[in-house]
Amino acid sequence: MKLSGSANALPNFRQELFSLKQHLLTGTSHMIPFIVAGGVLLSLAVMLNGEAARPESGFLKDLWNMGAAGFTLFIPVLGGYIAWSIASRPGLAPGMIGAWLAESYGGGFLGAIIVGFIAGYLVNLLKRIPLPGAMKPMGAIFIYPLLGTFLTSGIVIWFIGYPIAHLMTSLNEWLYSLQGASKIVLGATLGAMTAFDMGGPVNKVATLFAQTQVKDHPYLMGGVGVAICTPPLGMWLATILSPQKYSGEERQAGKAALMMGMIGISEGAIPFAVADPFRVLPAIVLGGVTGNIIAFSAGVLNNAPWGGWIVLPVVEGRFWYVFATLMGMLVTAFAANLLKPVKTSSVPRQPSDIIVDADVNADKG
Repeated sequence: MKLSGSANALPNFRQELFSLKQHLLTGTSHMIPFIVAGGVLLSLAVMLNGEAARPESGFLKDLWNMGAAGFTLFIPVLGGYIAWSIASRPGLAPGMIGAWLAESYGGGFLGAIIVGFIAGYLVNLLKRIPLPGAMKPMGAIFIYPLLGTFLTSGIVIWFIGYPIAHLMTSLNEWLYSLQGASKIVLGATLGAMTAFDMGGPVNKVATLFAQTQVKDHPYLMGGVGVAICTPPLGMWLATILSPQKYSGEERQAGKAALMMGMIGISEGAIPFAVADPFRVLPAIVLGGVTGNIIAFSAGVLNNAPWGGWIVLPVVEGRFWYVFATLMGMLVTAFAANLLKPVKTSSVPRQPSDIIVDADVNADKG
């Protein structure tokens, strides 16, 4: 009997992992249009502005604001649809509101993923509470969303928010303490942090650390500017080198990631990281570290508080800046494709399939 129980445990564990991945992919498939639309509009605003900076007036500022709206919304959409996948419609509001609150503390897409799962499973637990017959129709549209939002938001505000803020402060102090260390150590640290969560708290600490010192220490942005763009550029290259390892939706996201990477918007790699974090995150961190170390070692100076190739006019040591970017891209692409398996199912399961399943589950809920 013990052997039988042990034998059943592994398939159950694999089924649970598969379910978690399904929920992640549901969130990803709903999030991608917001990242693509927002990222491309931001890229166009910066590119047409002719400067590595946010436009401050006129049509281009309006264009920037349109893109920024997409980037503002993709975080709650990610958290909301992960929760929706788990708990159907009653999970949508708790997931979205909780993810938005987590982002207000600097949680980024990783915070949205965590909150989405918390909200979904909390609402499922609430559904187990028996309701009187007269109150059952109110459960899905009032009771579960209300209590789920209160509990999820409370967890974010009272338990998650402070640790995120404390982490950002501690990381910033640690980076300042590393300024006396070797450039390789500092470059590796900044490269890893910049690439790690692409706009999240760790990335923000590293980029702000370099941006605020661009006048006195432009070599910091020389490396960070490379690490900002290697995640999206590397994942674009990965989809080109091994298309059979990516869904059609991911390959389309890769095309947008190319544009975002060139303009210095690291969030272009987020769809890949959300769908497969345990393989993609190590790959993009390795690429960011590689690119940053090369740029630091070559003495590249970037006089703009921005990244990507759009800053090349104000870069001293352009050849090495481009070379560092290419090396970071290659490392990310090769590492990601080495870690990722080929999609082998006879009828590949795309995120659109998951949306259909989720719709069915929602109707059942």
